[in-house]
Amino acid sequence: MLNRSLDKQELLRIVDSVANEKSIDKELILTSMEVAIQRAAHSKFGFENAIEASIDRENGSIKIHKVLEIVETVEDPDKQITLKDALSIDKKNKNLKLGEKIYEELPQIDFGRIAAQSAKQVISQKVREAEKNRQFEDFKDKQGQIISGIIKRAEYGNVIVDLGRAEAIIRKEELMQREILKNGDRVKSYCYEVRQDTKGHQIFLSRAHPQFLSKLFFQEVPEIYEGVIEVKSVARDPGSRAKICVHSKDSSLDPVGACVGMRGSRVQTIVNELQGEKIDIIKWTEDLPTLVAESLSPAEIQKVLIDEQNKRIEVILTEENLSKAIGRRGQNVRLASKLINYEIDILTDKEDSERRQAEFKERTELFIKGLEVDETLGQLLVSENFQNIEEIAQSSVENISKIDGIEETTAQELIERGKEYLEKEKKEISEKLKKLGVEDSLIKLSGMTQGMLVVLGEKNIKKLKDFADLSSDELIGGMDEIKGKRIKINGYLEDFNLTREEADNLIMSAREIIFKD
Repeated sequence: MLNRSLDKQELLRIVDSVANEKSIDKELILTSMEVAIQRAAHSKFGFENAIEASIDRENGSIKIHKVLEIVETVEDPDKQITLKDALSIDKKNKNLKLGEKIYEELPQIDFGRIAAQSAKQVISQKVREAEKNRQFEDFKDKQGQIISGIIKRAEYGNVIVDLGRAEAIIRKEELMQREILKNGDRVKSYCYEVRQDTKGHQIFLSRAHPQFLSKLFFQEVPEIYEGVIEVKSVARDPGSRAKICVHSKDSSLDPVGACVGMRGSRVQTIVNELQGEKIDIIKWTEDLPTLVAESLSPAEIQKVLIDEQNKRIEVILTEENLSKAIGRRGQNVRLASKLINYEIDILTDKEDSERRQAEFKERTELFIKGLEVDETLGQLLVSENFQNIEEIAQSSVENISKIDGIEETTAQELIERGKEYLEKEKKEISEKLKKLGVEDSLIKLSGMTQGMLVVLGEKNIKKLKDFADLSSDELIGGMDEIKGKRIKINGYLEDFNLTREEADNLIMSAREIIFKD
């Protein structure tokens, strides 16, 4: 291709042909050829020289120049020249100055076999790089969309998909349960990432991603495509069951009916694509208790208690509805939890009643012992929703005396006893912290209570550094999924009703102090 006898216009025609065939920029090919010519020229005239090659974009003529910098004193004659010598070479330009460069034209060269091969390698490499970059740009825009391709082969449980101009991979964990894909099968998948690195680009597909279901509805339901119906959230147990929450911006349009389609035609197409995965379509509402009840269908819910700070919900129902709400291997409650982004705890009405009775008894005993009152007065304080002695100590005489059966003198006495109890408890806890060996740096951490410090000390978390290494889940608890079952993880400070934000702030404060030190 790079031969002196090559017709100049033929060179440009070859460039056009390669650019069109590979769908890459013509300028990039010409630049690659200039690099190749430059490399060959170095082989001919010496690598110690600074050489530049150029191809005329209009007529295809090739020129090779030796580049020399104008200096006062020449130290490298291969790359430098004095002003006097420069003026003698470039007689037309009498305004040359120190620091500028002149270009001395070199004779045209015949490309030998080795030089031609080297040039060819440079051009091929640049073309391959351009192809990879083009493919990356093409598929980068397809991230977040459904892509169709043909199964090419399987590697270690992963599936390689031929997309025509590129290959993609569906990792083993991104396949649906018990799904069998054979070579030559056409398959739809969700493109969740297009990554570029030094080795090229990689396209990652998934058939297990929640957004795969969302995008299938986008394709099958015109109202979603048009933006009239919005998909609020999706939760999937790939290949088994899924829940999708939809909302209609047009109050006259039923979003569930539109997604189901005439005689179930729309949803059935999606079910077939997902190998029989069961799909629950739920109408979204701002009323969270109603949304929870719908998400746990077919179970019938009695009561919903919402803790917005900790993103937790307690659902109370009858014993008959317990198995329906939980579902097989906890599937129903697990998907509902993902759908509404709240942790859901399910209790039967009997368990709820027993828990409330136990809490009532526990708080009553606390008041009886701490405030030295009889059982009737203790129960009365609990009935008025006093949670602990600290609330009583911080309350006012007027507030407590409003309770039927409690006079002002009794109210004042309760407040005094509450303050005495807290002072005594504070001293006892202080002594206990010393015995446990809890360091002052942790004790002085803003937001930390003495009760928290005792619990942490008993768990052998006695230094600020130990505390800073914890996660919020270790402090307030959380849920984990082990072998398909949701397991509750108890937190060290779970009984102190910290929000996740408060737990994160405590940990970050500890880390900032350590970092400064």
